[in-house]
Amino acid sequence: MSRTAQKPSRSRVKPRQLLADDPLWYKDAIFYELRVRSFFDASGDGIGDFPGLTQKLDYLEDLGVTTLWLLPFYPSPMRDDGYDIADYTEVNPDLGTLDDFKTFLDEAHRRNLRVVTELVINPTSDQHPWFQRARRAKPGSRERDFYVWSDTVERYQDAR
Repeated sequence: MSRTAQKPSRSRVKPRQLLADDPLWYKDAIFYELRVRSFFDASGDGIGDFPGLTQKLDYLEDLGVTTLWLLPFYPSPMRDDGYDIADYTEVNPDLGTLDDFKTFLDEAHRRNLRVVTELVINPTSDQHPWFQRARRAKPGSRERDFYVWSDTVERYQDAR
């Protein structure tokens, strides 16, 4: 079977057609979940990055992928595999810049690939402004209610 025959029919659609509003788009989507830091390294530092992911979009498209699901890529002290997010509005500098992410997103959309990010907001880093504000707040205040506090180091040892 030729390479062309194996390629999904989406190759014949007009640009952005697959990105049209369809509330059930996910039912036929082919997801590829990936961790940017371990996918492809373009800078040569041994850590995957957004420029590397951008370079591999044609490869992912050839696999028949229609949606990329990115695990957390935000700045983090990395005590919880990147889920302890310190800033939800930036990109971890090990993975590139916000402009690198925007380039990746533009290139993915140009290929009619959807991008889903894993935005996990129930845990935050102790470096996140929400946590810092809660730490400084008085007991019983609204800010402190967002976290679970303990007066002893014996409790919640895994989170310390």
